Amino acid sequence: MEAETLALAQEIDFSMWGLFARATLTVKLVMVLLIFASIWSWSIILEKLMSYRRARKEAAVFDQSFWSGEPLDELYDQIGAEPDGRAQRVFAAGMTEWRRSHRDDGGLIAGAHARIDRSMDVAIQKEAETLQKGLPVLATVGSTAPFVGLFGTVWGIMHAFIEIAEQQNTNLAVVAPGIAEALLATGLGLLAAIPAVVFYNKLSADSDRIVAGYESFADEFSTILSRQLDS
Repeated sequence: MEAETLALAQEIDFSMWGLFARATLTVKLVMVLLIFASIWSWSIILEKLMSYRRARKEAAVFDQSFWSGEPLDELYDQIGAEPDGRAQRVFAAGMTEWRRSHRDDGGLIAGAHARIDRSMDVAIQKEAETLQKGLPVLATVGSTAPFVGLFGTVWGIMHAFIEIAEQQNTNLAVVAPGIAEALLATGLGLLAAIPAVVFYNKLSADSDRIVAGYESFADEFSTILSRQLDS
């Protein structure tokens, strides 16, 4: 009997594709959903890693230009009102409002300092929203994928017990495939969730540091303009 059971078990395809092919339609849909969620998460992760690296590099290059001693008006004329760099856009927002606050006679319109600060705050908020776009998807996948996988596992095990009852056979060759198919759903859920959670935490921290850099720059820039206003 044991030899027969072993022979039957060896004939069963326990590969990933074999387990997927034998699964019920519900479990297959769960697996497909989890695979799609994993691919979507990794596409966001890779895009954000490259985007944040580019943002840090742009900020470092612009920081050198800003503190090089070049007149701010000349720097603004070089990059324009709508530059490509994120840090440059924060600077451009402040300089645009700075120029708009000058009257034709060269004087400043009242409340210029507050308007410049608000303009840069709005620009920083827009950049923060762009940087954080997609991160809620990682948070959602990280928190829900294990439960979706668990649902597939519960459904698969329920189906396996139904088959056992119908065949009235508790042979390992009958029990093992159904259990293996069910557990595959949980494995895929964890496979999707773990990277999503890890990189969500990392990317959120990276985004906060980049935005904090923009805010620090805006404060320093505002201080420089404040000196000019007072003088």
